[in-house]
Amino acid sequence: MTFAAPVETKSIRFRARSFVAFTLTPEAPLDVWLESLDRWIGNSPGYFAGRPVVLDLNTLKPDVAAIDSLVGVLGQRDIRVYAIEMDGGAELGAHLPPKLIGAKEATSDGLLLHPGRKMAEEGKAEEVKAGDGKAGGQTKATPPGGDTLMVRTPIRSGQSIFHAHGDVIVLGSVASGSEIVAAGSIHVYGTLRGRASAGALGNISARVFCRKNEAELISVDGWYTTAEEMEKVSRGKAVQAFLENDVLCVVPLG
Repeated sequence: MTFAAPVETKSIRFRARSFVAFTLTPEAPLDVWLESLDRWIGNSPGYFAGRPVVLDLNTLKPDVAAIDSLVGVLGQRDIRVYAIEMDGGAELGAHLPPKLIGAKEATSDGLLLHPGRKMAEEGKAEEVKAGDGKAGGQTKATPPGGDTLMVRTPIRSGQSIFHAHGDVIVLGSVASGSEIVAAGSIHVYGTLRGRASAGALGNISARVFCRKNEAELISVDGWYTTAEEMEKVSRGKAVQAFLENDVLCVVPLG
């Protein structure tokens, strides 16, 4: 007599997780956009290495063949497209990254609906707002200045610091080939030789401060300048970088 081994039954668990992904939004003419992208990559080699990148095609609105070609040329630049954001359009083949639906834009205050989205969630947002008033106006308190990340050691080449909840303070120096990405401002009390991206989730008030500017790249709210583009007067000096009328200013401190 033989017996069948009992089948062990295990439940399958599904949980939602959220990740911050950078979004590339190609614009026409595409060759010019790619030239700009190549300049960015030339100034910041490896910037996209290992990063989840979402391709927002709602501006370009290409057909499937053009999407296939675009994903290919981005792959040649070591940019791996994890998903495609596009309203409507034809169905993408299985060989292309999947479509994202209902993406939200990350900001320093949380997640916001993409302004271009016309979804039922807009109505829900209004209901929540009205409900807050009836419930006595309870609001979520925001910590003044958000959470600050203190880095007490120098940041070595190849290291990457990403802080989505406030400022980053580095007590030492930031080596070339490293990077800091912060939702708030970035303060470097040593020499900044790597890349610093402040207000990376949408914050025009963010700033970059450093005691000695040798940065490969500085950006605020997506506006950036590279070492080659910075005025010589700001090199080797204590500087701050900030946005003024959509212009990124890098000026000496004091």
